Amino acid sequence: MTEDNERHCLYIGLGSNLGNRKGLIREALRLVGLTVGRVEIVSSFYETEPQGFRSDHLFLNAAARVSTALSPRSCLQQTQRIERMLGRRRKSTAGEYHDRPIDIDLLYYDNIVMNEPDLTLPHPRIAERDFVRLPLQEIGKNHPA
Repeated sequence: MTEDNERHCLYIGLGSNLGNRKGLIREALRLVGLTVGRVEIVSSFYETEPQGFRSDHLFLNAAARVSTALSPRSCLQQTQRIERMLGRRRKSTAGEYHDRPIDIDLLYYDNIVMNEPDLTLPHPRIAERDFVRLPLQEIGKNHPA
């Protein structure tokens, strides 16, 4: 798991609107702890309406702070692997969203700013998503926007 000896502060957002939502988020956090880094704090769970698409299934959302030695790219690879392990079969693309058993977004990684095709840090839509902002604020991370 370790890429370097330095520890980095990673904030992630988690969401689920299919299956045992609470169980899937808890299992995702357990797997993050095994493969990405130490999960230091987790917000409460927030139930929210789907945003950006229509669905009869409500979301359960949370945020967590993780201490990691992995690079942002490796964190993304590991969280995508966890999503696949927990049943996620397709990613949202070009603003087209779908129901999903688990979604893990990288929100912040230290103070790094990245803008790559598949990884933008900080996450570009934090300010417009209460289901991300509120859990982040609860665990002590405020969006600067």
